[in-house]
Amino acid sequence: MDLDAQGHVNNTLIVDYLQEARVRYFASSPATRSLTTDGVVVVAHQVEYHAPVDFSREPLRVEVGIDEVGGSKIAIGYDLYHAGRSVATARSLVCAFDLGENRPRRLPEAPRSALRDVAAGWPPLRGLGAHEIAGRYHVHPVSVRWTDQDVYGHVNNVRFFDYVAEARIHMTTDADASAARMGAAAGVGHLWLIARQDVEYLRQVRYRPETYEVRTAVARIGRTSVTLVAEIHDPVADAVCARAHTVLVCADTAGRPVELPAALVANLGAYTL
Repeated sequence: MDLDAQGHVNNTLIVDYLQEARVRYFASSPATRSLTTDGVVVVAHQVEYHAPVDFSREPLRVEVGIDEVGGSKIAIGYDLYHAGRSVATARSLVCAFDLGENRPRRLPEAPRSALRDVAAGWPPLRGLGAHEIAGRYHVHPVSVRWTDQDVYGHVNNVRFFDYVAEARIHMTTDADASAARMGAAAGVGHLWLIARQDVEYLRQVRYRPETYEVRTAVARIGRTSVTLVAEIHDPVADAVCARAHTVLVCADTAGRPVELPAALVANLGAYTL
């Protein structure tokens, strides 16, 4: 069930694997076990995808390391391997959080000291720039499902990737039908691969009957890739809940980058910042 329409593990599931590895890492030591139960929220993710993950009986291995530890925040690094090759590198910034007061809290001394003792630094990932959506953009409504909530009672950080992906697919397919994922390889000989995805979390999203909306725009168009910026917007509060940057690559059926379809490039102009 982890596979997507293109036959490999969906990019959002990689972030789910990061979460499982991070929670198990904290739970593996008595000094840090309380972090997840007392409240830790994700502030930001950076994920760089190196290769697709295909279905296999061989487990995917996630190596987790602590980069930096501050008064309330922890920077975490990950390397993911499958079938003898590197498939992704990632970084997360998490923050100790007082769920009752709805505000950051200071890390208790025991977990802060334990994590600082093992902090060894982690290679940084290059930035994708800072873009805020204004003017032209594509709008896609999203409904929060009951099962999107985690133990803290708000939408889990991984689900934000799902919302952004759903909006991205609608936006690119509206721009050019050849960007559709279902049957894309057989129909036009294209695959659409995510090379990089960053998400910055600004506000909590909670279950409610009213929809949120994802606003997606084009930050940059290259020869074989397009960089998109998306904002999960709360129209009730008129506030941005999260901002994401995604590098989408057009590839042939062997996974080699190829030139973007001319029709897609032309039509994406309607959504370019």
